[in-house]
Amino acid sequence: MTPTLWGYGLTGAVAAVVTWLLVPATQRLAQRVGAVVAPDERRVHRWPTPTLGGAAMLVGFLAAVLVAAVLLPGYDSVFDHPREIIGIVVAAMVMYGVGFIDDIREVSAPAKVAGMVLAGSVLSIAGVSLVYFRIPFAGFWVLTPDLSALITVLWVIGMANAVNLVDGLDGLAAGIVGIAALAFFIYTQQLAGNDLLRSANPAPLVAVAVVGVCLGFLPHNFHPARTFMGDGGALLLGLLMAAATISVGGRTRDPFSGQTYFFFAPLVIPLFVLGVPILDTTFAIIRRARRRSGLATADKGHLHHRLMQMGHGQRRSVAILWGWTALLSAIALVPTITGSGDSLVLVGLGAVALALVTWFHPGLRRPPDD
Repeated sequence: MTPTLWGYGLTGAVAAVVTWLLVPATQRLAQRVGAVVAPDERRVHRWPTPTLGGAAMLVGFLAAVLVAAVLLPGYDSVFDHPREIIGIVVAAMVMYGVGFIDDIREVSAPAKVAGMVLAGSVLSIAGVSLVYFRIPFAGFWVLTPDLSALITVLWVIGMANAVNLVDGLDGLAAGIVGIAALAFFIYTQQLAGNDLLRSANPAPLVAVAVVGVCLGFLPHNFHPARTFMGDGGALLLGLLMAAATISVGGRTRDPFSGQTYFFFAPLVIPLFVLGVPILDTTFAIIRRARRRSGLATADKGHLHHRLMQMGHGQRRSVAILWGWTALLSAIALVPTITGSGDSLVLVGLGAVALALVTWFHPGLRRPPDD
């Protein structure tokens, strides 16, 4: 037995309401402990902003899991053997803890990575690990236990950093992850409808809870943001999306249209959007090397600055990137809904990526502003 769509909807609603209600408390906590981000020449916000909103997201996620376990029908099989969902909960708390410490006082990059490795290891020990690693048009590899644990940890680190990097404008990260999680949830329902997803799989629960926490957080975070999710929130969302994708894409060898793409989708969708800022960062390194300035020297040549230089305000810039994320999600969903068109997905994704680079990187259309 699996939950109905109403059951999933209630799960997401619990996550959204709890997150929305708790954000003001996290703002007061941030003010008390000094977790406030001041404006500077690199950031685009104009006044000191509290940055512990991720704490509300964590509690919203935990509340959704608790309600699903105690009150809602259909989740029995997920909690009859709770090792995996407990592992996800513990890993989420570890990952948020890493980000929380960094929000309170900046920690070194090696220490931060060590915390991510710990969170990924918790997932692997709990059984949420990659068994099959899929490659487009090339089938899959069956991973040995050691390699499975390694790639699981790397997957978690990659996903967490992807979400953290995209958290550059008010509402951007929450919107992108919310759209990706909703698309992934739709995909899990397609799998379940074709008897390719076990009722005990925690991925749909995790995905719908992520949608909920993003929806609950966005009213406080959309421009002008009253709070930020901070590294804690961004790393938490990355961990949860990593756990969901691992639970589905890395655990079954059964073929299904679009399966490869949606194993990668929640990572690839943000990375396609992130491809432009990554390219922009590369250009920034070249620009600073040409000037013989330090690589860490802040300037206003990055993507979000350039978007606003093109005449887009923060809200419109975020809406544009949300739109591209929704388009990428729709392209990746086509094979799962129609049962065909797998080969066209790469063409569509490539076309969208090219359009992103061509349109959103002004340096390809006019000389960069040095």
